[in-house]
Amino acid sequence: MPHDIVGGHVGHNHAHDHLHSHLKPEDRAAELQVLATQFIDGFVQAADKTSYLRLAGVPFERPGKGGATALKLVDVELKTEWQVGTASPSFGSRELSYLPFPGAMVRERTNMGLVYVSMDEKVVEDIRDFLAAKTGA
Repeated sequence: MPHDIVGGHVGHNHAHDHLHSHLKPEDRAAELQVLATQFIDGFVQAADKTSYLRLAGVPFERPGKGGATALKLVDVELKTEWQVGTASPSFGSRELSYLPFPGAMVRERTNMGLVYVSMDEKVVEDIRDFLAAKTGA
């Protein structure tokens, strides 16, 4: 975990005390994915979806090209994907190294987007971005 060394003392580079994460980026991403999955599950099960979003602190209006409250939340989209394989660059080749998954390894992924619109623009905010900003992840 990176810390500054000041006068032989390993510590933080700030004087005030607060709690914050020292997770590696890949661990933060995994933690954020867990939060997103729980958030999506809660939203799907919520009897009152608008209240669920309000309790979670999702803004129903946000800044856009037209000003501080130009964008309005109009839709929440859920997108489900099934990962059936993986592809990555091959060493020394322009071809991808492709590995299709056997049935037991196929994974479902669901993501959520908050759809904001104005007369001039449309913005889809990924729920992971919203949660990262909210939790400081």
